[in-house]
Formats: sequence, structure tokens, C-alpha cells
Amino acid sequence: MDDTPFETLVNIQSYDDGELHELADKLAAEEREVSKRRRLLHGEIDIVRAEIVRRLREKHNAGSSLVDNGDVARLTDILSGKTVGEKSKPNK
Repeated sequence: MDDTPFETLVNIQSYDDGELHELADKLAAEEREVSKRRRLLHGEIDIVRAEIVRRLREKHNAGSSLVDNGDVARLTDILSGKTVGEKSKPNK
């Protein structure tokens, strides 16, 4: 039962009951590991986002602008599909 996932599914009818149960257990264990990793990543993302929000609040409370020079131009470039390094052309 060391086939690739594709070969496993193509050959699934050739597996006996024990091999099918073993495969189901193996896949379920793999899914649990992937799910655990996903939950950990989501937790890390939540922590990073909370820190970004905290810093923005701190910046705002200190009276600083939340938008730096160039942010609007960069956003315009992103939304218009310009690649990194491509410069905006002034409107005529």
C-alpha cells in the first residue's frame, strides 16, 4: 500500500478489508495533523493581526496619520494591476 494517492484510488478495489481500514486510519490521522497545523496558523495570524491593530490604535492615539505618504499611490498601483517597481504615470 505504498502507492501514490492517485494509484491508491485507481487500485482501491484491489485492497482487502484490512488494507482499506488501514488506509482510512492513515488518512484520518493525516487530516488531523493538517487540521491541527491549520488551527495553529490561524492562531498565529490572529496574534499578528491583533498586534497590527494595537499599533495602529497607538499611532492614532498619539496623533499620527494612519496613512503614510505614498500609500494611496501604492494602493492605486495595486488596484490597477501594475507590477512592483512599475511607476505610476501622471495624468495629463
